Amino acid sequence: MPTPLPENRLLSTLPPAELGRLLPHMADVTLGPRDVVYEPGGLLEYVYFPRAGVISAVVLMGDGRSAEAAGIGPEGMAGVSSALGADRSRERVFCQVAPCRCRRMPAAAFAAAVRESGTVRDVVYRYVRAVMTVAARQAACNCLHSADERCARWLLQCHDRAGTDEFPLTHEFLAQMLGVRRATVTVTAGTLQAAGLITYKSGLVRICDRAGLEAAACECYAAIRDTIT
Repeated sequence: MPTPLPENRLLSTLPPAELGRLLPHMADVTLGPRDVVYEPGGLLEYVYFPRAGVISAVVLMGDGRSAEAAGIGPEGMAGVSSALGADRSRERVFCQVAPCRCRRMPAAAFAAAVRESGTVRDVVYRYVRAVMTVAARQAACNCLHSADERCARWLLQCHDRAGTDEFPLTHEFLAQMLGVRRATVTVTAGTLQAAGLITYKSGLVRICDRAGLEAAACECYAAIRDTIT
């Protein structure tokens, strides 16, 4: 028999009775590579709780450039702003590492659950505070740390969320996530590969030396990990 899929960790912090009240409103969905969850200005019709895979939220600039604002894996959820009254997304949100298997819930039902249950509200607000802390840390990291350090941090975060040593990744996509030129990604990935920390070919990255990659990353990796876990 296949191994049962682990529960989303945010949902798993709820008491069984509270989770039981939410589950009838949820459906299991699987997102494929680059499947879009929200477009900028689009309605927050559903919220998503990943159980495997990774969802990315990216900010789009007027000139077409983009950079990742948040990565969401089994530790969190997409669409949490609906609990604060938002009805539209400000970012493009899509599947980064597939298959991304999620529990999906209508945003209106989720917002109602937050209003009606102090326990659900406490869990969600704690997550919102963690997201705000991580966003502040990533903003500082993007200003103060090198592309090599930030790339190592980002790969470690993907590794944590994906649950596998190998996942699809192109130079173009990594450049978008880090907000750098594609040529910068080529040099950075080459440096990490030459050090034996990763292999990177045919659109796939494999983590070969986890401890070495952690040593190559900036201090923000551990700070972010400790905030969201």
